[in-house]
Amino acid sequence: MYKYFFKRLLDFLIALVGLLILSPIFILVTIGLFFANSGKPFFFQSRPGRNEKIFKIIKFKTMNDKKAADGNLLSDAERLTTVGAFVRKTSLDEIPQLINVLKGDMSLIGPRPLLIQYLPLYSQDQRRRHDVRPGITGWAQVNGRNAISWEKKFELDVWYVDNLSFMTDLKVFFTTFKKVFKSEGISAEGHVTIEPFNGNN
Repeated sequence: MYKYFFKRLLDFLIALVGLLILSPIFILVTIGLFFANSGKPFFFQSRPGRNEKIFKIIKFKTMNDKKAADGNLLSDAERLTTVGAFVRKTSLDEIPQLINVLKGDMSLIGPRPLLIQYLPLYSQDQRRRHDVRPGITGWAQVNGRNAISWEKKFELDVWYVDNLSFMTDLKVFFTTFKKVFKSEGISAEGHVTIEPFNGNN
């Protein structure tokens, strides 16, 4: 009953209340990133959701679009703005995803929605991470986030799918606040973000 009804109801109510409470921060961050990113405070990208249905994820844009002399984008570290670094460190970049939760694209808790180009690279078991709505935070995020390997991340995602319950979600919800407060696991060692997934070989 929780998985098929109450989870979605709680998602909607908490996301609605969360947006109302966080609206002052939402506005301040939007203004800060508007100036830091040449009028582009938001980042939109297509991601696969439940049953691999594609949707547009909404996040705060923490990196600018500066390019090198050859026309290619600079590295992530070079494009990460001062405001963006703070927003990412405090996980404030995730706030706009509450809109995705209200729309039903996402859940508060579930496997993180990854890039579309990863879809052909998953093993059959790893694809099961798409059996539920993707989340703003999830079991893999509170057990390492970007500091663990892709294989371990997918293993944790599938574990969540098999063990989805109110108590599991409650544990993830409160552990997330602890992780955010300590800024744990935000980056892979030596990188601003985790290295791209290149398959299981």
